[in-house]
Amino acid sequence: MADFLKNAFGGVKDVPAAKVDSDFADFAGAPDPVPEPAPASGTLAATASSTTVPWTAWYNVHERHALSEFKFEGVVLLVGGLILVLHLFGARLNRNKARAFIRAHAPALVGEFACVGFEGRPNTLSGDVEPESLLKEKSLFEFATYATGRQNIAFADVKLTLTKKFNPLVLGFETVAAYFWETTFDMPYDVAEVYIYPFDGQEARTVPGYPAATAKDAKSSYDSFVWAVVNKDVMQKVREARYDVSLTATKESPKLPNWLTVMSESAEITDALLTPELIAAITAAGEDSFEFLLITDQPTDKPKTLDETKPSKRILLKYRLPASNDYNALSTLFNYTLHLPDFLVQHGSFRPEVLRKVRATRDNISKELRKAAEEEKNEERILEREKAKKAKRDAELAALDAKAQKKYLEKEQTKEMRKAQKKQVTRA
Repeated sequence: MADFLKNAFGGVKDVPAAKVDSDFADFAGAPDPVPEPAPASGTLAATASSTTVPWTAWYNVHERHALSEFKFEGVVLLVGGLILVLHLFGARLNRNKARAFIRAHAPALVGEFACVGFEGRPNTLSGDVEPESLLKEKSLFEFATYATGRQNIAFADVKLTLTKKFNPLVLGFETVAAYFWETTFDMPYDVAEVYIYPFDGQEARTVPGYPAATAKDAKSSYDSFVWAVVNKDVMQKVREARYDVSLTATKESPKLPNWLTVMSESAEITDALLTPELIAAITAAGEDSFEFLLITDQPTDKPKTLDETKPSKRILLKYRLPASNDYNALSTLFNYTLHLPDFLVQHGSFRPEVLRKVRATRDNISKELRKAAEEEKNEERILEREKAKKAKRDAELAALDAKAQKKYLEKEQTKEMRKAQKKQVTRA
C-alpha cells in the first residue's frame, strides 16, 4: 500500500543496488568520497592560536624564553667562575711570594757569583739587574734559580716549593691529612732549599779551560764527613728520609737553644763547625722558619752499588718562608751558608783519628755492598752452569733413539735416588 501511494503521488523510487558479478569483483571501483563540512573560520583561528608559539622577531629572545630555564647552567657557570678566580688568585700569591724571595736574596747572589740565573749571561758591573729575571717558574708552586762563578763553589741551586694556593681542595686535603697522619704526610709549608756544590779540588775537571797548574796550587778541598744542625720538630723525619743523616749520632749541645740539636759523626767536627756566628744566624732565623743545615758527602738514598758510595760533597740549607715576606732575619743565615765552603776549606781538615772513625763507617757499608755483589755474581754463575748443563743434557737426549733415551732417563733417575738416600743418611 505504501509503495502504491509513493508511485501515485510521485515519490522517489528506491534504486536497488546493482549486483556485482563475482567474475568482475576485482574491477569494482571504490565508493565516491563524501565531502565533510568545512569548519568555521573562527574555530580554525582559535585552534591555531592554541597550538603554536606567537611569532616574534629573531632578536627578541626574552619573549620566547625565561631565565628560569637555565638554572643548572647558571650554577655551573657560577662554580666554574669561582674556581677560576681562586686559581688565578692563588697563582698570583705564589708568584708574589717568589718575587719577594728573590728581591731579598738577589743582592747576595749577584755579589757572590759571577753568573746568576738560567740565561747564562754574566752579571753587569753596574748592578742594575732585575731580580725577577733571575727566577724561573717551573710550575705554579715551584720556582728556581741558579748561580755559578765563585771560588770554592762549582754552582748553587735555589729551589722554592710553595703550597698549592691555586687549588684550595688539594691544599685543604694535604693540611687535613698531615694533621691526622703526621708520620705519613708532611704539613704543607712554603719552603726554600739552597744546594751548594763545592769544587773539592776538581776545578780543572769542572771549569772548561781552567789551567791544571792553577788547580794544583789552589786548595778547595776538605775532609769528607756528615754534619748537621737540625730543628727537633723535623729531626725524626729528616733521619728517616735521608740516608746520609742516618750515619750520624744525635748529640745535644749547651751552645744551642733547646729546639736545636746536632747530628755529627765526631765531637771534634762539631767543635770546629759550631761557631758563634752560625749559632747567632740560626737563632735569628727562629724556630718557626729554620729546619736544618747539612754538610754531607753521602747520597740521599741508601746506596745499592759501590759506585753510589763515592763521595759527593754538598751543603744543604732548608727553611720555611715567612708569611710576612720579611727576610731580614733569614738573610744572615743565607749569607753565612754561601760563605760556608770558604770556612770548610780553611777549617775542614781533622786529625787522622777522627777521619779513621769516619772512614770505618763507610768501609763497613762498602764491604756489605761488595759482599752482596759477590753473592749476586755467584748466583748468576750457578744459574749459567745449570743452564749449560741442561742444554748439554737436552742435546744428548735429542741425539739418542727412543730406546736409548729410556735407558738414559732411567739411569738419571737412579742417580737422583742415590743422592736423596745419601742426604737422608747424612741427616740421620
